[in-house]
Amino acid sequence: KDLSTAVAFRVLSSFRRRTAASTTTRTVAFLDAPGNGEEDAALQSKQATGLRVRDAARPSRNANLTARIQAHANALAVPKENAFGVFRLSYDIQNENKELTKNWKKTIRVAVTGASGNISNHLLFMLASGEVYGKDQPIALQLLGSERSYAAMEGVAMELEDSLYPLLREVVIGIKPQEIFNKADWALMVGAKPRGPGMERADLLNLNGEVFQTQGRALNEAADANCKVMVVGNPCNTNALIAMENAPRLKRRNFHALTRLDENRAKCQLALKSGRFYTSVNRVAIWGNHSTTQVPDFLNAKINGVPAVNVIRDDQWFQNDFTTTVSQRGGSLIKKWGKSSAASTAVSIADAIRSLVTPTAPGDCFSSGVCSDGNTYGVKEGLNFSFPCRSTGDGSYEICNDFILDDWLRKKIAATEEELVKERACVSHLIGLMGESCDIRGAVDTTVPGEN
Repeated sequence: KDLSTAVAFRVLSSFRRRTAASTTTRTVAFLDAPGNGEEDAALQSKQATGLRVRDAARPSRNANLTARIQAHANALAVPKENAFGVFRLSYDIQNENKELTKNWKKTIRVAVTGASGNISNHLLFMLASGEVYGKDQPIALQLLGSERSYAAMEGVAMELEDSLYPLLREVVIGIKPQEIFNKADWALMVGAKPRGPGMERADLLNLNGEVFQTQGRALNEAADANCKVMVVGNPCNTNALIAMENAPRLKRRNFHALTRLDENRAKCQLALKSGRFYTSVNRVAIWGNHSTTQVPDFLNAKINGVPAVNVIRDDQWFQNDFTTTVSQRGGSLIKKWGKSSAASTAVSIADAIRSLVTPTAPGDCFSSGVCSDGNTYGVKEGLNFSFPCRSTGDGSYEICNDFILDDWLRKKIAATEEELVKERACVSHLIGLMGESCDIRGAVDTTVPGEN
């Protein structure tokens, strides 16, 4: 090696040498020796776009030694685009303790919108810890926010740094959906614009519809073709429909709207009423829209393996108190402590994901708002509608086809279906439907209390 190489390594001795063949994260490549100005500029450009640099340029022996060393040091100081703090480095799993990583799977990329919000403040740490995808699943988090929330996202990333999660291989933050959704295996769309004073549900649908149209198109451009999408931002069913219709490259069945919190609340009420612990309650489904027209299914629910209606034996309670309590639980919570249900929402997102990556127990189900195409219950196609589902644990699902519907249940399902049809008409201009009109202006507000 010539003198320039030796001096360069002295100057850069505080940096750890990394290869560009990292199996998990974007890599800051260290060259064998600094190159000339054009080579360094090209290197910085590649680093700024987060690309791996596989072949180091050879040094120009005629360049000024000091300038070359400084230029190379500056290139190394340029952070990878969006990557944060310690996550700017390369974490090659091959260099980890083999006992730690011997059973690890391939790293998955999980994009999260609304990443600095209250729900994400709970959710991100569950994701990073391995509680959701499993203790053998390395994860890269790609966090989407806004210019206003960028500093807050840096704070979130700092907390993730300090939590020392071994499975968390990378954290990327940004404000451009196309960049954050790049190669995403999962997209958790938590963020949505809040409802303003005097705003009707139709206004909220249009306002957030534009957001989810943009993000749907970004998913279509950048996400993995098998990306699973979980929409949390409300009105979540119709927002999920908008995203789905604007992402034709992705599978329609891979779009979910979160109704798991409603299911969890229903299970809790059945446990309280029956005097049993909630682990004894299963086969509880939520039908339809995440609104006050939702239909918590008590007819097919079981408590300790016995139909819930045979355990509680109170039709009046089931048809009135139970349904109302579940749909208005969020409002009751706000009255108690003045805050919305961020923590339990985050837990329900984790539950919803686990239901897709873990086999469903025989005879059980989970609730999710999914594409209604091909359902066996007569619900109109082309909606995002919550059904009872089951999974083999590979990320896919099927709608359960063995649920019994009585006249009362059919009537309630028809009402929530009608609401979703009307919501679809209100956003028809965002999903390519022509000749539709919005008929819900001035109607009774069916937003779940506490989620305005």
